[in-house]
Amino acid sequence: MVSGTTAAAGPVAARLSFLDRFLAVWILIAMGAGLGLGRLVPGLGDALAKVTVTGVSLPIALGLLVMMYPVLAKVRYDRLDTVTRDRRLLIPSLVLNWIVGPALMFALAWLLLPDLPEYRTGLIIVGLARCIAMVIIWNDLACGDREAAVVLVALNSVFQVIAFAALGWFYLNVLPGWRGLEQTALNVSVWEIGRSVLIFLGIPLLAGFLTRRLGEKARGRTWYETKLIPRIGPFALYGLLFTIVVLFALQGDAITSKPLDVVRIGIPLLVYFAIMWATSMAVGRAVGLDYPKATTLAFTAAGNNFELAIAVAIATFGATSGQALAGVVGPLIEVPVLIGLVYVALRARRHFPQPTPTAEPAAAPEGSARV
Repeated sequence: MVSGTTAAAGPVAARLSFLDRFLAVWILIAMGAGLGLGRLVPGLGDALAKVTVTGVSLPIALGLLVMMYPVLAKVRYDRLDTVTRDRRLLIPSLVLNWIVGPALMFALAWLLLPDLPEYRTGLIIVGLARCIAMVIIWNDLACGDREAAVVLVALNSVFQVIAFAALGWFYLNVLPGWRGLEQTALNVSVWEIGRSVLIFLGIPLLAGFLTRRLGEKARGRTWYETKLIPRIGPFALYGLLFTIVVLFALQGDAITSKPLDVVRIGIPLLVYFAIMWATSMAVGRAVGLDYPKATTLAFTAAGNNFELAIAVAIATFGATSGQALAGVVGPLIEVPVLIGLVYVALRARRHFPQPTPTAEPAAAPEGSARV
């Protein structure tokens, strides 16, 4: 994306590489291609859905791993200790992700979908699945703090394994019971959640760490950041676009055959993403975070782990259920909304404190894509 050394000069668009400048276009094309393929090619969605190992879609896993690896290879792991000591970042992140986010989605689901229990339950599951994968891309595009993003998604991963099932029981069974509302049982194992964390975060994180460690040891940091990173960087975008095509091809027929249902599901999602992102940015500004860390706080709080949400909905309610459709609509809404918020964040950066030299994210070589 944008070079850290030129971040203060010129219009935002003028500082982007060709790939990044038209990123929204590429994403829309990928979404359209996926939907079209899923609708027009008979049996494609079913064929893709069968390419799995222990319930994990191999095409989606491949796309996500290719997408996340270059970004995690850019992280300066020797700076992580400075992030873990920053309580102004960690405490708001935990509160926003594990208290505010699930409660907000619960409220919006019941407020806007009172007559559609399956979709309502699917949205609540989406709200419980905090983002650990694609948020790294949005954060990097918005020039957020890479090291902070790694720490926050790792923290979300730990809480996801520990708290997901308990929160599902609370928001789908206990709280509705207290309010005299319809109750739903959620059957999800700790192993299923842990597997999602291991595959979609653990593998690319380990690969990125080893690449930097071995690369710097063999050739030095200058070579690593000026020669190797520009070569592998664009693969993050390729992985993102591939993942989007596969996701929408898998459910293209379901989405295009029920447009009004997609709209009903999409409205609370739109409200949710906007409120979570804006609230998180405001909280970051209020507690004195600089722009990169406030941006990281906002995107990690606004994003959701749609891979886990879809897997849980399918395992519990079935692949053709309304709960599963609600999970699938999640990325349909999240992808364009959060890419739009990337541009909003870049234009809002002048209203935030500038990072100190020790907290500044690693600069990409000028002219190279940050993603």
